[in-house]
Amino acid sequence: GCELTANTKSYTFQVDEEDDSDHILALSVVCLTDGAKDECNVVEVVGRNHENQEIAVPVANLKLSCQPLLSLDNFKLQPPVTFRLAAGSGPVHLAGWHRIMHREDASFEEDDDLSEEE
Repeated sequence: GCELTANTKSYTFQVDEEDDSDHILALSVVCLTDGAKDECNVVEVVGRNHENQEIAVPVANLKLSCQPLLSLDNFKLQPPVTFRLAAGSGPVHLAGWHRIMHREDASFEEDDDLSEEE
């Protein structure tokens, strides 16, 4: 998780570029935390499209008096991704999970098959 505030307006989640595993980041909950004012707090997800252009999409508009929490049902994203507090002063807490799927080495599998045949 991470927390966005007036002092820390963005957080970027990225993985090592040399890592050949597949990574999935899923956003579960966005909520206001202690000290939040009754103002609109807009959280954006910033990523890149297929043409490598930056795009920003608002995913939550929270206000203490009417919607202090939003469940995003494991909204899946592919790193790198930046979460940005586009409006408001927070604090806004984001929670989710990160899954790493290791790709199997094809040459290793082939070697295993050969030894089984022998």
